Amino acid sequence: MSITYRLMLLALLLPILLAACAPTPTRRHTVGPSVHVLAPLAMPGLERTRTVRIYLPPSYATAADRRYPVIYMHDGQNLFDDATAFAGEWGVDESMDKLAQICAFEAIVVGIDNGGEKRMTELNAWPNERFGAPEGEQYLGFVVDVVKPYIDLHYWTEPGPANTAIIGSSMGGLASHHALHTRPDVFGLAGVLSPAYWVAPPIFDEVSAKTLPAVARVYLYAGGKEGAEMTTDARRMHELLAKTTAPDHLLLHIVEAAEHNEAAWRAEFPAVVVWLFGLKTIGPQRAE
Repeated sequence: MSITYRLMLLALLLPILLAACAPTPTRRHTVGPSVHVLAPLAMPGLERTRTVRIYLPPSYATAADRRYPVIYMHDGQNLFDDATAFAGEWGVDESMDKLAQICAFEAIVVGIDNGGEKRMTELNAWPNERFGAPEGEQYLGFVVDVVKPYIDLHYWTEPGPANTAIIGSSMGGLASHHALHTRPDVFGLAGVLSPAYWVAPPIFDEVSAKTLPAVARVYLYAGGKEGAEMTTDARRMHELLAKTTAPDHLLLHIVEAAEHNEAAWRAEFPAVVVWLFGLKTIGPQRAE
């Protein structure tokens, strides 16, 4: 086992180990009033429930007959609130508010909490001898058959795949890419950040076997300081997708100075949304 592989494994397991062995420090809440938390939803086939956090855009309360794109994201604890995040929040609510001001773009964001010790299996659809039997298909079924219908029923959404994105990092990046290829009828846009392809090599075969619809857009991202396997796998996946995906619907962005952490993903998030939804480029965050 290479040193880089061990470091990547430690980065994936560290949140679980720390949560199990150490008390949660008291941190101030940073979540804004635009985010609310649903009562836990049942996860069919997994015999557990899950908290879902929802960001509503600035105009939501006052707009008449307006419908909004929806962004589904994993690791909901890390998206909006420093008090619930593992190692700093993504600042998704602040970023979306800023995009509303600068680009006049508004969307609903649905953050699905991770399962703690179940995170490694829930976000992986393939067997892995190190982490155990996969639960990725049941998790994806929960997102598609429980969470999305609930959101479409209770909120003003644009439900089609061209207006439905799924974004995640690390194991969430792996799950997002799998969701795009497995359910392109639901998700037309995917932000695949620092994807843990090394946990599930069969995803390369899945991508080879399933051509995405023309509407699909994929934003691949990797940090140069995440290890050679990360950038190598990201480039390999980009080359594979490029065989069947239009150039303007596929982007690979490698940030050489970025590490495997929330700070890097927070910095990248606005550019991901801008590119996926075809918005005008903003400030120093350029998707190019």
